[in-house]
Amino acid sequence: MSTSKNIDRMNAFERALKRIGDFLGAAFLIILLSPLLLLIFIVYKLTGCGEVIYSQERIGLGGKPFKIYKFRTMIQEAECDGIPILESPDDNRLLKYGKWMRTKHIDELPQLFNVLKGDMSFVGYRPERQYFIDQIMKQNPDYELLFVSRPGVTSMATVYNGYTDTIDKMLKRLELDLEYLRNRTLLLDLKIIFYTIVHI
Repeated sequence: MSTSKNIDRMNAFERALKRIGDFLGAAFLIILLSPLLLLIFIVYKLTGCGEVIYSQERIGLGGKPFKIYKFRTMIQEAECDGIPILESPDDNRLLKYGKWMRTKHIDELPQLFNVLKGDMSFVGYRPERQYFIDQIMKQNPDYELLFVSRPGVTSMATVYNGYTDTIDKMLKRLELDLEYLRNRTLLLDLKIIFYTIVHI
């Protein structure tokens, strides 16, 4: 995939500072939260819930695929036919604590390792699967403009648009993501992180 224009407000120096902050922040939080991460791992194993970490291919910087990490919140055969399915209210594929973990965003803690690796940033657009990107781009091809930046653990859309479970919400999320990219600064990133913590 290629982008026709760069709408990113950040310059190269700011992007470098952002990456350094992401790396140091992720390393610090992994160490700080290691007891919680270990506790969740033990609970999964003791309750026989199967694999603890769930990985899924998403599209990120430069339109390239990467594996995003999450604590698994659904049964292992959630998409056994290979067709991506969005979560629905009272989804019977969710594990016992799956919905609670998603509501509190605890399932996304393993993405700290994505940030550490450089696949993601703390703040950016939420990465999506190619299947849904194709559907979004049929209605708004500007989705491709997002690929000039790293996807994020949180975003303006996470704070203001909530959980995205329909194509209409994905299109609304895209508008917010493009607005963020056109106006992003390190200060705005800090504000979004603050609002995310308050929101959660």
